[in-house]
Amino acid sequence: MKNGTLNSKMMILILLSAWFVQLYGDAEPQDESLALLEKSFANPPDDCRIMMRWWWFGPAVTKPELQRELEQMKAEGIGGVEIATLYPLALDDSRTGFHNLPFLSDEHIEAIRFAATSARKLGLRVDITLGSGWPFGGPHIPVTQAAGELRIETIPVAPGADSIAVPDIMTGEQLITVFIAPLRARQLSLQEAKQLSPVVDSRLRIALPLKDASCAIFFISSRTGMMVKRPAVGAEGFVLDHYDRTAILTHLHAVGDRLMEAFGKQPPYAVFSDSLEDYGSNWSGDLMEQFRARRGYDLSPYLPALIGDAGPFTSSVRHDWGRTLTELANERFLAPLHAWAQAHHTLLRSQTYGFPPVTLSSNRYEDLPEGEGKASLLMWREFSDTRWAASAGHLFGSPVISSETWTWLHSPAFRATPLDLKAEADLHFLQGINQLVGHGWPYSPKEAGEPGWRMYAASALNAHNPWSFVMPDLARYLQRVSFALRQGKPANDVALFLPTDDVWSTFSARIDPTSPLISQSQAGLNTPISNFSIDESLGNSPVSSAIQQVLDAGFNVDLIDAEAIDVVGIPYAALILPAVERLPLATYQKIKEYAQHGGIVIAAHSLPSMAPGLLEAETDGRRIREISQYLFRANDTGGHFISDETQLGASLATYLTPDLVFSPRAPRIGFVHRKLALGDLYFIANTSNQSHHVQATFRHPAKHAEWWDPFTGGVSPVENPASVEFDLQPYESRLILLTDSATQIKKAQPTARSRTKIIDLTTDWEVAFNGRNQTIPMAKLHSWGEDPAFKYYSGQGSYLKAFDLSSEDLTPGTNGLLDFGRATPIEEPTPLPQHSMKAYLEVPVREAAEVWVNGERAGFLWHPPYTIDVTRLLRAGENNLRIIVGNTAINSLAGRALPTYRLLHQRYGERFVPQDMVNLEALPSGILGGLRLDLDRVVTVP
Repeated sequence: MKNGTLNSKMMILILLSAWFVQLYGDAEPQDESLALLEKSFANPPDDCRIMMRWWWFGPAVTKPELQRELEQMKAEGIGGVEIATLYPLALDDSRTGFHNLPFLSDEHIEAIRFAATSARKLGLRVDITLGSGWPFGGPHIPVTQAAGELRIETIPVAPGADSIAVPDIMTGEQLITVFIAPLRARQLSLQEAKQLSPVVDSRLRIALPLKDASCAIFFISSRTGMMVKRPAVGAEGFVLDHYDRTAILTHLHAVGDRLMEAFGKQPPYAVFSDSLEDYGSNWSGDLMEQFRARRGYDLSPYLPALIGDAGPFTSSVRHDWGRTLTELANERFLAPLHAWAQAHHTLLRSQTYGFPPVTLSSNRYEDLPEGEGKASLLMWREFSDTRWAASAGHLFGSPVISSETWTWLHSPAFRATPLDLKAEADLHFLQGINQLVGHGWPYSPKEAGEPGWRMYAASALNAHNPWSFVMPDLARYLQRVSFALRQGKPANDVALFLPTDDVWSTFSARIDPTSPLISQSQAGLNTPISNFSIDESLGNSPVSSAIQQVLDAGFNVDLIDAEAIDVVGIPYAALILPAVERLPLATYQKIKEYAQHGGIVIAAHSLPSMAPGLLEAETDGRRIREISQYLFRANDTGGHFISDETQLGASLATYLTPDLVFSPRAPRIGFVHRKLALGDLYFIANTSNQSHHVQATFRHPAKHAEWWDPFTGGVSPVENPASVEFDLQPYESRLILLTDSATQIKKAQPTARSRTKIIDLTTDWEVAFNGRNQTIPMAKLHSWGEDPAFKYYSGQGSYLKAFDLSSEDLTPGTNGLLDFGRATPIEEPTPLPQHSMKAYLEVPVREAAEVWVNGERAGFLWHPPYTIDVTRLLRAGENNLRIIVGNTAINSLAGRALPTYRLLHQRYGERFVPQDMVNLEALPSGILGGLRLDLDRVVTVP
């Protein structure tokens, strides 16, 4: 680590304030007073509500069912839909009139028109996916516009051979060139590869007979053959070439224009481009010409570098190939897609990551960036597509940033609970998301029964969940947090540089696995799986560990790349370069200027030493090394080198005062900071299954502080803003506002509480099972699944009980609290699963409850603590308690044979495989025991 920090922490605070001014300008206009802001928080605008991806299977939809489901969504607190058309789940049946509407047929367009009109009447936002399944494509895409791939065939050549057969070149393909390379000790020596003359017929002539065993390597511009995944009836076909402008224009004309007919003069709020999962696509028909024009040299002689070590230029050539692919995807897919959306007076919402190799800065081509969760409780502490999208939104000025949420939540479908939903949603909030798009709501006709249709690998979050009666309460929580995280501006201090150029340099192509060469590993070639995704490559890079270090040091972090620096600069107090080797010279010069103007630059593990690209490596490499020497070897230049990257967080905290620190240390508690004109707003979330008592130290203390309760919308004062201590239950979250503005919230007088009586409520209940029209006595509270008659019951149970209170029990100052018992942590597996996130907590109510006392609703229970204040509802004499509990649909699924899709697959092909549906077991359900009423005497302490 280099010595020489800024003169003092005070100087750092001054510089940090300057950076906030640069990033945000003057404090944003804030006409609303604090009181009005608090009022809006209690009742946020509808556009902060969650949305749902609405899956239309088939599509086999009817207007009555569409209307019914839209009304259900409205009632549950959902603010909009994204119409997504997928594979069929049932065969046409002339006897019942069941019919899968062909994709884009008149009937399908009319169904969309009806749904959009009905949704708008209900005040719901409507988005639509510009296709069926994913990625974009279909029957309108000819093979000449299908996803491209560099096909590489290797053919052994025996010593003395003077010709070999040329591989068959099919429609949509073109032979680029051929190399021949010797085999040395069964290893293919690409550094000795020789390019041969162009092929003129079906056999390749070898000018001089070979003395050694060799291999001919054919490079062919080809097609992946990938078909659209999970398509609707009539939407089957090739995935389009994301590097070919004509391909996306063909798609938009055939699909986009047709879909817009359903909306008439009222276009959808946004059109949606799903995650770019164009696997294997690393080429396009004119890539050779584009490469030469953009990179300044002919790629042809260097093609062997894409499959193995062809010499010292290998990584530079791969870099230039990757960069060219990214540029083509930006210019020929994203740009025309965005232009089309603008021309149709709608917004483009896009999940811009994956394949092709788009970058973080590619998100500037859309209006609404969107991320996606890995469904791991630690995703907020690692590199994720969610933080990728949020960072892009912060950099390029998108105030609303969405995420596809609950994709892999607690598999299988219908297993997720309300607590699971909250636990994952908080992970997205912690990364800067302020609009949730639920994944998702399955359309399900009445004929499908209970729990109805579901997607093969996702949460099923429609009204068929027995616990759905608490969805309005959960949705209100999510709406309030989304509203809060749209106030002011993001206030992340640290930018973590993404080494995009380094990732490009690792890109590789795959050999055709059917080639008759000895195994590729034996030949010293790349594995059969090619690598050309920026974000997937970063997942296992030093970026993830750097994120953890920054978070643990008391900061939040955005990601940034070279192109973003070139476009918007570095609007952060500190920039971290995590083991970066290559940097464009222009970008590094801007980083140098940033440091010269007071910015903090930290290089971890190693210093940049190379210029990216074959030609740039020669012309700019020396200047890169000179800047590194200036920044990190000289004194007082703003640069700091940390050779031991495990010390990154600790070192960062010596150069910049942490934003928020918890004592004792709590790595599973995260925060998001928003800078408001009237103060600082923090969202704080416990992502663990353990309770915590912490003291929070904020960088900017204020005269006043308020707790904003996202569950009730209430506001309460913080007793001591200079030293904020509080408890967090498992998976609990809070909002705190620090402000110097005068607050109207009066601080409560100190009180003392003493227990006066405990009333045991665990015995003598009646339970009515709404789905069976049956009522049973329950001598002592336990899981209703323990009764064989109800083991496989999924639905709601209404618990009924009366109890007496005397007037002495309810003297003034007495509080009544229903306590259902403590939640118990479940040991988290190591490592945590990546595709089945859940809350690791054994809870006393399975899974949600609505509590009524004396005919009035007391509230909902679905998250810790499992208590509810019933003081205002208690009365002397008889009190009637009714508790409605809903479990999950898993019990009913476990008690029956699973559907067979044999004939469906024979008719349409196997378009899906239900996941995690084997060996389902019934789950505990209802109130599991331990319910009591605590009566406490509360007195004011003088």
